[in-house]
Amino acid sequence: MNNGYVKVSAFTPEIRVADVEFNLSSVKKGIDYAVKEGAVLLALPELCLSGYTAADLFYSKTLLDSAKAALIELAEYTSGKNLLLFVGLPIEYNGKIYNVAAGICDGVILGIVPKTYMPEYTEFCEKRYFTSAVDTLKSINLGEKEQLLGIPFGKNIIFAHAKNQSLKVAVEVGSDINAIIPPSISHAISGARIIVNLSASIEYSTSREQRINLIKAHSQKAVCGYVYACAGEGESTTDCVFSGHNIIAENGEVLCQSQFNQNGLICAELDLEELDFNRNKIFNQAVELTQKNYVSVGFNLTLADKFSRIYDKTPFIKLGEEQILIDIAARGLAKRINHVNAQKLVIGISGGLDSTLALIVAVRAMQMCGKTKKDIISITMPCFGTSSRTFNNSIKLASAFGTSLKKIDITKAVKRHLKDIKHPEDLHDAAYENSQARERTQVLMDYANACNGIVVGTGDLSELALGFATYNGDHMSMYAVNGSVPKTLVRHLVFYTANNVKGKLKATLLDVLDTPVSPELIPSNDNTIKQVTEDIVGPYLLHDFFLYSIVKRGFTPQKTYYAAVNTFKGEFDGETIKKWLKIFVRRFFNQQFKRSCLPDGVKVTEISLSPRGAWKMPSDAISKLWLEQLENLD
Repeated sequence: MNNGYVKVSAFTPEIRVADVEFNLSSVKKGIDYAVKEGAVLLALPELCLSGYTAADLFYSKTLLDSAKAALIELAEYTSGKNLLLFVGLPIEYNGKIYNVAAGICDGVILGIVPKTYMPEYTEFCEKRYFTSAVDTLKSINLGEKEQLLGIPFGKNIIFAHAKNQSLKVAVEVGSDINAIIPPSISHAISGARIIVNLSASIEYSTSREQRINLIKAHSQKAVCGYVYACAGEGESTTDCVFSGHNIIAENGEVLCQSQFNQNGLICAELDLEELDFNRNKIFNQAVELTQKNYVSVGFNLTLADKFSRIYDKTPFIKLGEEQILIDIAARGLAKRINHVNAQKLVIGISGGLDSTLALIVAVRAMQMCGKTKKDIISITMPCFGTSSRTFNNSIKLASAFGTSLKKIDITKAVKRHLKDIKHPEDLHDAAYENSQARERTQVLMDYANACNGIVVGTGDLSELALGFATYNGDHMSMYAVNGSVPKTLVRHLVFYTANNVKGKLKATLLDVLDTPVSPELIPSNDNTIKQVTEDIVGPYLLHDFFLYSIVKRGFTPQKTYYAAVNTFKGEFDGETIKKWLKIFVRRFFNQQFKRSCLPDGVKVTEISLSPRGAWKMPSDAISKLWLEQLENLD
C-alpha cells in the first residue's frame, strides 16, 4: 500500500545565459539526481533552458529554436524514467512569445502552461517580451512527428496520474503566485493536489523570509503540496542575484528548503491522503467555483509502497507559543467567571501535572478579572494512594502561588461509602479506585456551591482520548481548562512556567515535573507512588503522536504505525508501537461515551474532542476495522 506518499523534488541547475546546450546538460544532471533519489516529480526553474535574464535575446529566433529543440531532446531523455518533469523555457506561438512550463513524462510532452501574470515593476520587465496566458485552451505543434502535434497549450491543465486519482498536478509560473487570485487557487479547486512553481526570484535582505511565508500561506490556503523551484547560479548578476531558494511545502508547513546560494536538489514526501482529508473539509463548499474549461492530461508513474518521512515527535508543542496558549485558556475561564458572577475558583490540587497547569491558568484568569489569588480555593484531598511527595507538593504549590488552601482528608468518607455499598476495602478494583475520584468531585462541587464558586476541571486531552478518567469523577467540572491540552503539552507548559519563576515556586514546579504521572488510587506500604499511568496505558509521547496523526492528519492506523516507526526509530521498536497503538485505538472507540457529555472547556490546541467542537463520533462506534488493519500489518 502506498499510503498516499509521493516523493517530489526541485532542482536548480547551474546555467549560462543563452547557452542552451550547456543548460540542457545541467538539466539532465538534475533528472538523473532526482531519479537516483527516488523522486517521481521534478520541478526546474523558470526559463532555465534559456536563462531568465536573457532580456532582448528572447526576441531572437536562434534562442527560441534552440530552446524548442532542447525541450524535444529533453522529452526523449525522460523515456523509460519514472519521472514527471516540469521545465521552463520561452516558446513562440502564433507570432507571440510565451514564458512557459512544459510538463513531460516518459518521452512525451504532456502539456505546456504559459505564465499568466507578467511583472512590470522594479527589476522586472516581462511584459516587454512575453504575452500572458489566456483562458481558452489551445494546442501547439512543436514538430512533424506525431507525438509533437496537438500538444495542449494553456493555463488550465491538470496533469493527472492514470491510476491514483489524488495525484493531480498543476502549474503556475513565477510571479503568478503574487496575484490577488493566483492560478493555483483555481487549480486546487479543480482537483490539483500538487502545485509546481517554476520561478526566478531575486535575492535581497528580506526576500527569503517573505518567500517562505508566501509559500506556507499559499499551500495552506489551497490545501496543497507546493513545489517551488527557483533560478540560481549562472543567471546574470548585472542588477540582481538569484540564490536558487527551492522550497517544498505542504498545507502551511515547509517540509524542505535549500540553503542560501547552493544550487542542487531537494526532495520531500508529500502526503496526498492527508491533503485529501483536509480538502474534504473545505473544498466541498467550493464545488460551484470549479473551472469548466480545464483539460486533464494523463501520465503514469510507479509509486513507492514504503515511505521514509519523519514527523515531529511532539506535534502539539509549538515553541514560542507557550504564554499565548496559557492566556487562551485563561481568557476562556475569565469569561465564564464574569458570566456567572463567580466569587471563587475551586480546584482540586493533587501535586500532579494536570492540576498544576489548571492552577497556573486559574491564577492568570483571576488577574484578567481583577480578582485576588486568595479567591482561588486550592483543595488537596489525600486518600488511600496519596504519596507524601504529591501531598506536600500540593500544599507548596498553593502557598507559592498565593492561593487559599483547604486540606480535606477523604479517607473516612470513602471507607464509609465502601462499607455502605458492601464493598471489601481490600478489593482494589474499579469501584474501589473510582469511589475516591468521585468523592473528590463531590467535595469540589459542594464546596463551590457553598462559596458561590465554580469548579475548574483539570483533566487533559490525552486522558480524554484514552478515556483514562473516572466517569462523573475527575471527568466532570464546571469549566475545563485542559480539555484540549495533551499530556506532552501540559508538561511543556508547566516546564515553561518553571523557567519563568524563581524561588520556592520554581523548585516545586520542577519537582512536580519530576514526579511520575499517577492517579494515586492504590495504597502503597512505603508511602510511594504505586501506580504509574504510563505503565498502564502506555507512553503519552506515543499516544499524543497517535492522537494527532489520526484526528488531525486523518491517518489510518496502518499509516500511523509506519509514521511512528520512522519517527521514533531507536526509541521505540515496532512491536512496542503496535502494542500501544492497539490500546489507543481500542480505548479511543470504547471510551467515546465519556467525551459525549463533556463539560464546557476552552479549545487551546488544534484538536478538541468536545462533542460541540470539531469531533463528532457516536458512543457505540465499532473499532473492528481499525484493529484488523493493525493485525494485518506486514
